Parts: sequence; structure tokens; C-alpha cells
Amino acid sequence: MLPNTGRLAGCTVFITGASRGIGKAIALKAAKDGANIVIAAKTAQPHSKLLGTIYTAAEEIEAVGGKALSCIVDVRDEQQISDAVQKAVKKFGAYTIAKYGMSMYVLGMAEEFKGEIAVNALWPKTAIYTAATEMLGGPGIKSQCRKVDIIADAAYSIFQKPKSFTGNFVIDENILKAEGIQHFDIYAIKPGHPLQPDLFLDEYPEAVSKKMESAGAVPEFKEEKPQPQPKPRSGAVEKTFRIVKDSLSDDIAKATQAIYLFELSGKDGGTWFLDLKSKGGNVGYGEPSEQADVVMSMSTDDFVKMFSGKLKPTMAFMSGKLKIKGNMALAIKLEKLMNQMNARL
Repeated sequence: MLPNTGRLAGCTVFITGASRGIGKAIALKAAKDGANIVIAAKTAQPHSKLLGTIYTAAEEIEAVGGKALSCIVDVRDEQQISDAVQKAVKKFGAYTIAKYGMSMYVLGMAEEFKGEIAVNALWPKTAIYTAATEMLGGPGIKSQCRKVDIIADAAYSIFQKPKSFTGNFVIDENILKAEGIQHFDIYAIKPGHPLQPDLFLDEYPEAVSKKMESAGAVPEFKEEKPQPQPKPRSGAVEKTFRIVKDSLSDDIAKATQAIYLFELSGKDGGTWFLDLKSKGGNVGYGEPSEQADVVMSMSTDDFVKMFSGKLKPTMAFMSGKLKIKGNMALAIKLEKLMNQMNARL
């Protein structure tokens, strides 16, 4: 594992979801350096199924050498976030590092605060075992996961980098390899057991599934064979894509250089694509000629709302209405493109 260097001593780290799981693991890693930790989470009273509160986390943080401030925070409540920041400033002077679950904002904030604040996103390469993971995946998921320690070590590595290290979507295993970590079984719940890849990364589920089955594991996912698509009917989705196609140009395609695949459920749904790699751009029903860079899954109603400006892509993503797989930076490029098209839709 990545050793502590003491470089975070005196730094203030604002961590959402720090009462348990990944957030608490990051907090404890930084606390061992003597950092100040702001625990921003909802759990103030003990939960019947989930261990830990903001107060028990504070006790653990102070036991390893850090200083803690417990704040009741629901990240959906802007006032609670503002109050927590003010409390952090009052107690510690300012906070220098923050952990949020908002990857869609990374590139925009990295550009806005360039030279002042570094903004990066951190993703696990595999499933990470937490109480929430077990609740969602069942007891069989545990042996297919890594410990929260790998995220804590990866975050610690990012914390020590200069402000110029910004706007990155970092994979935990990759950054730790750069730090010299070679053996990752130390992070596995069950060393040697096949691991489930994180669902948001570009992996090949069928190949991983076969590997896991050959080792006697039961994969928690199974890629379904594609079903024949029904002929698309005319409707709001077809009209939206027709308007999008009329809006395309060589300049837009050259500036974007990405292929987007839309998996839409509901009336007039199915698989559609937006090809912004080919000359002039193209849209169509079915699979694109090349592999998509970004796959977006949502309902047809939300798709139409999103392209007409009635539903912000970031809000759709954060609320679970939009699921994204692939290159997040290219997903954000599409949001900028949609803003240009809204007037016509």
C-alpha cells in the first residue's frame, strides 16, 4: 500500500459521505498525516443496517492523529453545503482539498479554477466493497471486490500533486502503478479471485464474465446478446434526431470527434447514434459503423427533454435518469453541443 509521507499535515480536507465506506477510508488516510477533516454526511444517528455516523467517524479520525469537524450535510441541500463550508472556515481557516461525487463537473471547474484549484475525478477500476455494495449486489459480490483502501491510497496520491495536475479522470490502479505499486492483491477482499470491473469503465463484460466463470465465480453482470431492433416509428425522437442532423457541420464534427450511442427505452425507443467523427457528422437508427465512444441510456421522454433544453444533462446524470458509459470528457462535449441546438429544438 502507499505509505504516508506527512505532506498533508495542516491541510483541511472536505469529504462528503465520510461517515463510512470510501469517504471514511480517504479521511483516515489523510488524517494519519495530521490533516483536518470535515466530515460532511447525512448520518447523524445510528442506522439499523449501515454502521457509522459522522460522530463515530470523527472519533476514528482523531484516534489516528487528525482533527475532525462533523457536519450534517445532504449534498442536494445547497444551504447545508454552504453552512458546512462556513463552519470549516471558522474552525480550520479554510479547506484546501475536497472530495465530491460530481465527476460531470470536473472539466468545467478545472478550466474555471486553473492555476488556483486543481479539480480531478477518481474512478475505481473494479468494484469496491462497502456496505452499500453488499446491499445492492448481495453477499456474493464481496469476493469480487477490492477494499476501500485502494481508493484512499489513490486519492492520497492525487492530494500530493501540484495544482497543474488538474482536469484528469484518474483510474485508481493506474495512478498507483505510477507510484510504484506493483502487486494489487493486497487490496483484494479475496486475493486471486477474479474481480468485477467497475460498470462505468470501458471493459468487455463477456470476456470478464467467462474468466470469472472459469474460476468458479458467479459474475454479478451478464451481457445480453443484442436483440433485433424494431423499425423506428415517426415521433418526437425521430424529429429530434432530424433536427440534430440539420444542425451538424464539418466544424462541429472536427471539434467533437466522437461517436455517441443512445439506448432509449419507451415509445419510439431503441438504439440510435450520433456520429461526429465522419465528415459533416451523421445520425441514424441502430448501431454506428465504428465503436461508440460514449453510451447513454435513458427514456425517450427524458432524451427529448434533454435535447430541447428542458432537462440539463448534468441533473439527469446526477438524478439517475441518465446513465453514461465511456469517455466522460466527450460526454461533456455533447452537453455543450446541445446548448447550441436548444433554440432549434
